[in-house]
Formats: sequence, C-alpha cells, structure tokens
Amino acid sequence: MSDSSSASARPEFPAEPGDRDSGAPQSSVPAQSAIQPAVHPAAHPFVYLGRQPILDRNGALSAYELLFRGGPQNRADVFDDALATAQVMTRTMGQLGVPAVLGRHHGYVNMSRELLFDDIVHLLPPERFVLEVLEHVGFDTAVLERLAQLRRAGYRIAFDDVNALTDGLRRALPYADIVKVDLMQTGREALPALAAAIAAEGKTLIAEKVETREDFEYTRELGFDLFQGYFFARPQVLRAPKVRASRLALVRLLALVAGDVGIAELEHELRSHPGVVVQLLRLVNSSAYAPGRPISSLREAVLAAGTRQIARWAQLLLYASGRDLPWSSDPLVQLAGTRSHFMELAARSLAPNDADFADAAFMTGIFSLVHVLVGSTPAHTLERLGLSREISEAVDGQRGELGMLLRVAEAAEQGDDQLAQSLVAQAGGRFEALTPPLLGELNLWASAWFSAYADG
Repeated sequence: MSDSSSASARPEFPAEPGDRDSGAPQSSVPAQSAIQPAVHPAAHPFVYLGRQPILDRNGALSAYELLFRGGPQNRADVFDDALATAQVMTRTMGQLGVPAVLGRHHGYVNMSRELLFDDIVHLLPPERFVLEVLEHVGFDTAVLERLAQLRRAGYRIAFDDVNALTDGLRRALPYADIVKVDLMQTGREALPALAAAIAAEGKTLIAEKVETREDFEYTRELGFDLFQGYFFARPQVLRAPKVRASRLALVRLLALVAGDVGIAELEHELRSHPGVVVQLLRLVNSSAYAPGRPISSLREAVLAAGTRQIARWAQLLLYASGRDLPWSSDPLVQLAGTRSHFMELAARSLAPNDADFADAAFMTGIFSLVHVLVGSTPAHTLERLGLSREISEAVDGQRGELGMLLRVAEAAEQGDDQLAQSLVAQAGGRFEALTPPLLGELNLWASAWFSAYADG
C-alpha cells in the first residue's frame, strides 16, 4: 500500500488459496445478546480489515472492495453478513479512518438484505462508497423500492456474483449501476451474451475473480470496464489497535436520541463516555458532513454530526461490538475520563464564566491519551481528528493555557503536589486559584464522577 502504510494500517499476510470473500452464507441479524463475532474480540489486540483493488482497463487503481477480517489470517470467515459489514464500517470510518483505507478512491461495501433496510447505511457518504448487494438478496418489490430510494439519495448500487441473466436480474437491472460477473461461476460460452446484455442496459461491468492473464484479456475484449481478482492482487489486511465503546453508553445514547432530547442532554451523556466521543470525532471527520473548520468543543462535534447521524453511529457500534469489553475494564480509558473531568472542573475554577474554555479543557483531557489507545503518535492522531489548534498544541507539546492545565492534571494524578504547585506558580495569573486543597478536591470529584459511569 502506498499512501496509508503506517503502524496503524499495514498489509499483513497473503491470502489463502481458494478464499472467496463474496460467497458468505445468508443469515439474519440476531439479537444483540446473541451476536458472536467470527473471532472473539479478546483473541486479538487489533481489529482487521481486508481490501482488494478494483482496476480499470489500463490496470490503474479505480476502487477497493472492503472485506471483513476476523484476524491477521487473510480469510473471510463470515458467519453473519450484517455483523461482518457493520464491523467493516466501524473499522473503516471509526478506527482506521476513510483516508487511510481508501485514499482518493471509492470503497465497495457488501450489503445484506437487513442492512439495506437499516438506517445506518446512511453513515456511508454516497460519494465515497458503493453499496454491493450480496448475491443471495432476492429482488422482490420491497428490495427494488429500497434500491430506488438509495439511488435517489446518491448511492451507486452494485450487484455481486452475477453468473446468469435470470428473470430476477432482468427485473432488477434498472435499479443497479454496476454489475459484477463471477468468472468462476460463469461458463465461457455464456459469458459473451451475459456481458452484452448487461452492457446494453448501460451498466458498468466488473469481471471478478480474474485468476489469469487470459481471463483479463478475454473479459477486456468483451467490453468489461473494471477488473478484480487474484491475477492483480490478493486482498491486503490492514490493522489498527482495538478501540472499544461501552455498549451501555451506546444504549443510553440511543435512548436519548429516541426521546428527542436537546443538544445539551446529548452532550451531557457523551461527556460520561470518552470512548464514544473518540468514535464520534472520527466519524465527523471521516464523512461528507465534516465541518469546514477545526472542532474545539464536544457541542460542536454533536452539532456537526447531528442527532440522526449520532443515532446511526451508536446503532452501528452496537451491531459491531459483539461481546466486546466495557470501557471500565480499560485503565487508559478510566484515566482519560477522570483527567478530562478534572481539567473541566479546573477550567471552571479558573474562569467561571468561560464555558468555551471549560469545553476545550474537557476535550484536551480526553484526547491527551487517545494516541495511546489507538497505538499512534499524538501528531498523527490529532491530525485525523481535526481538533482546534489550541487543543492540538496542548496535547502535542503541552503549550498554551490548556497545555499548562494538562501538565497540572498529570502532576495531580501522580500525587506530586510539589510539582503541581510549581507549575501553578510558573503559570501565574489566574492559575494561582488552583491551591493545593482545591486540586485535591478536584481530583476526588473527577474520580467519583467517572466511577459513577464506569459500569458501562
């Protein structure tokens, strides 16, 4: 990989012979308590994502198909289509990040019938993603109406693993933009007529499972537009350190959105769950509705995403979480939550009438440890989150008032009262309000505050 090779996203091992990612069996979405990932989350400290190039007639990269991977082995191991796609979405947008996964190219994402009808599909920006309808989805009236609705919303629709011009496919072709023809399942004698019929309807033709040069040259002669298969490249496996979100926090968040609460209530709930805030910021900065300026408060993140998108994201995380561990079991998350509230309380003590300063202090506390959680550097992590300059400089360099407040918070966490008071004296001005007794009280309040929510 070229523009995304880093410690947080790098190719792993070659695919096993015979791996065919588009042949997953059909299954329905189970109840949340019954969801079982292909590999138990505790088995790997990382999350994995496969991507396979889709090339044009000249051999240039056109797009990637994004594939579920349960571990470093380059195998699909899909037991539930909806769960696999949900994990592909969260890993692409919430952990690895769209720029690292796709660069400037489009991403093809597999869609089961369940996810086609689920509102969370709208988390995928239509200008970056193609919805690839799996081969076992039946083209009944409800599905066709849904496909028409999604196309009106700007999505391109691809049909996967086509091998014959059936009556169902003829009926569905007007609702598709792209048709992927499976060379492994289509006889050579039937291929010319099938390609000609699809091309006559004005659809983009993709030859998939291209295994040899002869396959490529033959399908190109038949007029295929794009090509995918082991002849060009086996799927790469990208990985990122696992970042977990509290399932109870997500349920609470969904309940608040369903109750049509205001921004203030959503902001209050999100403050209790720093892990969800991390995901929200990544979502905002990975999507079409990303703000045109850096984010400097949690309220701005909520406003940028909107309650509808926050609900979709929380629902998607629930789909993808399986039996993941709660945030309360992660000491780094506990520290980030306690620190963020300590800094918010300290900022209010320094400037009681400056709500923006308190918001920025809270955000600084949360993101001061995010680079550790995601296994990256502060500069790289902050660049992907799009935070304001004041917060970025505080986290990466401990500069400015927020940076000094972060240094005081770290000293207080370590119980180093002498260092804390030395920093307060060095800062001077309004920082002198942070007396030793007050710092002790703030530490206790922050710990008690986070512990009240840590059972999520």
